Amino acid sequence: MTDERVSVSPDHQQRAAKLVETCRSIREQISKIVVGQDEVVEQLLIAILARGHCLLEGVPGLAKTLMVRSLADTMSLGFQRIQFTPDLMPADITGTDIIQENRDTGHRDLVFEKGPIFTQMLLADEINRTPPKTQAALLEAMQEHEVTVGGKTYRLEEPFFVLATQNPIEQEGTYPLPEAQRDRFLFNVLVDYPTRDEESEIIDRTTSTASAAISSVVSGADIIACQETVRLVPLPEHVKMFVLDLVRSGRPKDEGSAMWVRDMIDWGPGPRACQQLVLAAKARAIMRGRHHVTRDDVVALAYPVLRHRIVPTFNAEAEGVSVDDLITRLLKEVPAASKQLL
Repeated sequence: MTDERVSVSPDHQQRAAKLVETCRSIREQISKIVVGQDEVVEQLLIAILARGHCLLEGVPGLAKTLMVRSLADTMSLGFQRIQFTPDLMPADITGTDIIQENRDTGHRDLVFEKGPIFTQMLLADEINRTPPKTQAALLEAMQEHEVTVGGKTYRLEEPFFVLATQNPIEQEGTYPLPEAQRDRFLFNVLVDYPTRDEESEIIDRTTSTASAAISSVVSGADIIACQETVRLVPLPEHVKMFVLDLVRSGRPKDEGSAMWVRDMIDWGPGPRACQQLVLAAKARAIMRGRHHVTRDDVVALAYPVLRHRIVPTFNAEAEGVSVDDLITRLLKEVPAASKQLL
């Protein structure tokens, strides 16, 4: 086992402690409204700390929208919600130029009317209910944090996040997200049904006169400071090698890929997967009070980072092999060279 102890400055220790306290306060507020779903809430926080976007996938009625709304309520950020529907147009998201008459001169000028994407936290509700052309309207904003309309580019206010909800593809009336769109998301989080006890508490909370209010406990400046703190977390060389080996082993065209990978995976994760897996692992480590990244951080987050970046072949689908099954096998078969360092 490689020695993972690292020395950190007192300033970094202080900033890390503040980040941990901030996350604790946010979770405490969200728990007033959302029952359970602790792992999902943690992954939402990790995505925000890593400056990433998050895609929540699950059947209707699992409080996906409620979680995002509750998260927004704990932060002093601009918040907008877009309900994606089959007739939604790109201009309904980004905004458009409109003709407006100047009352003083009588001249008509084109004036840009900003769309709901001009916010800090955008909830793209049921994103796969709209056609790919409209989904693509988010691409530039998610990657560059800016919007171009009519040849002019407009910067979005920082911090900026897209938290999208999605119903399973097999449900009627949905459009699969294009690969380029999926790759812009840091996480693809699967939201599952609550336990029996949790569902019992949901009934008690939602069918009585009792109500709870969420308080804002963090500002946009606080979030940006936390994001900077995350990037200061050291990445041990052996963990970096593990990330590289894991991601590259999932590419069927890589010269070192296994035969089963070439048979089961049609398209593997790109370099962005390495970058985002490292950032997410850093955020998870510091949230748990550690000043370094471990292999466990990478393993824990491999599923939400990779599941939307791996396209299984027809053979895999015919045999009932899920993407999560493929990730599990990749984790077990990471090249021995990186395992010997752990």
